[in-house]
Amino acid sequence: MPRKRHIPERSCVACGNKIPKRDLVRIVRSPQGEVSVDLGGKAPGRGAYLCAANACWTLALSRGRLSRSLGAALSGETMAALRAYAAERAELAPTAAASQ
Repeated sequence: MPRKRHIPERSCVACGNKIPKRDLVRIVRSPQGEVSVDLGGKAPGRGAYLCAANACWTLALSRGRLSRSLGAALSGETMAALRAYAAERAELAPTAAASQ
């Protein structure tokens, strides 16, 4: 009988749901203090995870949950970049769901 493979889980910083790591988006604060989206999931630094729900992105950015989790204040430029990424992701989500 084959062994059951371990699937790493992480918690979304906004909703707190435990979700498989590969289904989350990692936001990382690099050792130099720069905050960015980590598409590969392996960039060095302090990471925080967000699920795909638009409500979670809004909550994490507006209420400061993401900055608290990363241990760094987010600049206006960084917030704008993360909001733009969230909007782009939201635009792509319905198209991907419709094609399945």
